[in-house]
Amino acid sequence: MKALIGLAFGTALVLPSAASEHSAAIPVGELSHIHGVVLPPKSDLVLLATHYGLFAVDSAGSARMVSEAADDFMGFTAAIDGALYASGHPSTGGNIGIIGAESVDGPWSKLSDGVQGPVDFHALTVSPADPLVLYGTYGGIQISRDGGRTWSMAGMGPEEVIDVAAGADDPGQLFAGTMTGLMESKDYGATWTIAAAEGVPVTAVETAPDGTLRLFIAGTGFARLDGGQIEVISNRDEVFLHMAFDREDPNNVIAVTAESDILASNDGGKTWSAFAP
Repeated sequence: MKALIGLAFGTALVLPSAASEHSAAIPVGELSHIHGVVLPPKSDLVLLATHYGLFAVDSAGSARMVSEAADDFMGFTAAIDGALYASGHPSTGGNIGIIGAESVDGPWSKLSDGVQGPVDFHALTVSPADPLVLYGTYGGIQISRDGGRTWSMAGMGPEEVIDVAAGADDPGQLFAGTMTGLMESKDYGATWTIAAAEGVPVTAVETAPDGTLRLFIAGTGFARLDGGQIEVISNRDEVFLHMAFDREDPNNVIAVTAESDILASNDGGKTWSAFAP
């Protein structure tokens, strides 16, 4: 299983619009090492963060790189207003720290190095309840309360964190999918308790537009957490690592598997098909 789970913006860092004018489109199936997915508001694009750059994919499955360089976008997330945040490695080596853009059109800006950085957040999330609150995983759980400009350590966090998602109604609520279950913090990542699926890998977590948590439980499938109870929506054999929801139509969901396959659902996750056959 471990082998499978493998507000203000500063000086402009990269210019996605310039890159998109010159980069050639490729079939989305040629992308690999996908580290995150976002569905921008009021757009039919799917954004895929990869080991080799950030790509925008249209409904026909045509992918075009929209980052200036083929940087490694490891952590990638979006606020509910569409603002984007990322972390990872520049193509020249080292760590990026935290960068942000107001939309896919950019420009991207360096926000911070993080604590003991430049950091390389492999998991990154923005609170739906307060878009100034961000969480990232690097040496533990780090938190920003000013839109990513300054960071502090919230705590060591659970062991073997795979993914994190902030709760819908309380900026202090944070979920973590780990190799040994779903963990929950109610105090901004300082302390944790088991929330569900104890002893089982939870490989992806995402807060849905209805405010409830969606998670992927290895060996079980795509599920919903509501009132502390797990409801399995669909049984799946593959492993989901990343998920994103269309906020205008929450029934539209995109998932990325451990094999970098991209799946789509138009019924809230009950059935799935290849995003672009």
